Amino acid sequence: MPLLDPQLWQDGPTLTGGTAPVIEPATGRTLATLDLASAPDVAEAAVRAGAAQRDWGRSTHLERAAVLRRAGDLFAAHAEELRTWLIRESGSIPGKADFELHVAAQECYEAAALASRPTGQVLATEAPRLSYTRRSPAGVVGVIAPFNAPLILAIRSVAPALALGNAVLLKPDRRTAVCGGLVLAAVFAAAGLPAGVLHVLPGDADTGAALVAEPLVRVVSFTGSTASGRAVGESAGRHLKRVHLELGGNSALVVLADADVEAAVAQASWGSFFHQGQICMTAGRHLVHATLYDEYVERLAARAEALAVGDPYREQVHLGPLIDRAQLERVHALVEASTGRGAKLIAGGTHRELFYRPTVLAGVGDDTPAYAEEVFGPVAPVRSFASEEEAVALASAGPYGLSLGVVTRDAARGLELADRIPTGIVHVNDQTVNDEAVAPFGGVGASGNGARFGGEANLDAFTELRWTTVRRTPAGHPF
Repeated sequence: MPLLDPQLWQDGPTLTGGTAPVIEPATGRTLATLDLASAPDVAEAAVRAGAAQRDWGRSTHLERAAVLRRAGDLFAAHAEELRTWLIRESGSIPGKADFELHVAAQECYEAAALASRPTGQVLATEAPRLSYTRRSPAGVVGVIAPFNAPLILAIRSVAPALALGNAVLLKPDRRTAVCGGLVLAAVFAAAGLPAGVLHVLPGDADTGAALVAEPLVRVVSFTGSTASGRAVGESAGRHLKRVHLELGGNSALVVLADADVEAAVAQASWGSFFHQGQICMTAGRHLVHATLYDEYVERLAARAEALAVGDPYREQVHLGPLIDRAQLERVHALVEASTGRGAKLIAGGTHRELFYRPTVLAGVGDDTPAYAEEVFGPVAPVRSFASEEEAVALASAGPYGLSLGVVTRDAARGLELADRIPTGIVHVNDQTVNDEAVAPFGGVGASGNGARFGGEANLDAFTELRWTTVRRTPAGHPF
């Protein structure tokens, strides 16, 4: 029996923000019609979530863990159905859809383990009393997730927040509201999550703004662009809310002089072209030692030319479509602006409908738009350096600090170089795009406010820490 029953869109609470089509980027076909949430819908959902959270937060850790484990099992049991939605709605190739489903299940299993983690500590005290800390649920958590890895980037906040006793309001990107929102609602309902604990509220920026401003929402978990993240952070600050921001990136892949060029290019191709470059960790700046530069550019261009681009649901391809026309126009404008400033187009730079060819740019500099900005498309700008000091300076330049890759035959040397570059994530002898449910995830600078997702970081993200003391008899004080 399908998990996503055709009545799913009608069976939930009525949303009053109008409707929108669910579009397949590869064909432009309408897959479904979606109800959108308005600001009053957000307020109503928050009230229902707050009421439901009181009982959910008081449930035992065994009850909450059981729901999370069943949810993980359901992602595996319904993988074929959910895989199809990820491919058709988000433009993912099948392998990427499979990876999202694997990570979604792992996020649920890891979150189930969070439910039984120690909830506090007994503290040393100079007074004759018991002194301890205790974690409690934050209450209602708001999650705003993007389109590019819609399932992973929603579940990594939703699952731990639920496991720790919170209710959740989830606003998926309108363009991927099924695989990034309604899928989660269906999975958790089937897993036995009580009604009212999770609400899915598809919409645009106004819906997100209402969620951040809603008084009953005490914690906001946002994944998206740096510009949008700044607005979310500013609003959350005005409302005195804790906010976790995982934002954009322009990550560097540093190829040292001793690297095997073919091995480095194999890393680089995946790092820049996976999911059409629509990944926050995408390798957006290739920094290659001058002695390897020409060979590296030639080999990377050859790999780019060999990659198949097309409809991932109906063809066997390496790259699918960009998410929509606006994203296509932005990517192409950055490529054209870069060649207009002297960058050399070695491969790609063309498109058919939303299918953009993997692109290699050489001869880039500080003022090359596709090098200086986050492209969010399949574009690999390559720049040379003469010394490790220059490589550190180039990799450290710019506002972002999300992920870093270093390719070298000497792993210790790679670690030493990475320690000199501000970044939230480091991979030695791997490219920049990696994710695991057990690992903390986050960036610094314009890439966000630190590692707020994954592992033990979730405890701080989605709970409040209370100090409590207990005396046998009332204390005496001077007055």
